[in-house]
Amino acid sequence: MQLTLIKNTDPAGAALYKLARVIYAETCGTSLGEVECLASMVMNLGAATGRDIADIAGDADLFESLNPRSTRHEYLRVDATNRAFQMCLRVVQKMARGMLPDQVYGATRFHRVEMLPDWAVARGYIKETPNLMFYL
Repeated sequence: MQLTLIKNTDPAGAALYKLARVIYAETCGTSLGEVECLASMVMNLGAATGRDIADIAGDADLFESLNPRSTRHEYLRVDATNRAFQMCLRVVQKMARGMLPDQVYGATRFHRVEMLPDWAVARGYIKETPNLMFYL
């Protein structure tokens, strides 16, 4: 079986696809609510810093799954036909069109509930989902 690499010639579309993969890796698409919260946080971070989606989607300091040693890193390779990944992609596309309301009250940082990064110790979270905590 020969595999064919298909390149996305649309940089904006490629960035959305990359972000959808990262959001899937961080949430495993467990719920629409968590996916929307994480996409909202990315939208807020972009608005607050002027960073574009491609830059944010590649931020290994923000997303644990981008670290090759992370147990979540393997989820970046999700099959594009996976239903949970397709949900992540639809939410990211909705966010890019400006049709996703802020679900996290302006938050620009997050972490998984099983972690407590140093930066979060002195901050109070403003939104909690079953698996994620969001901060300003």
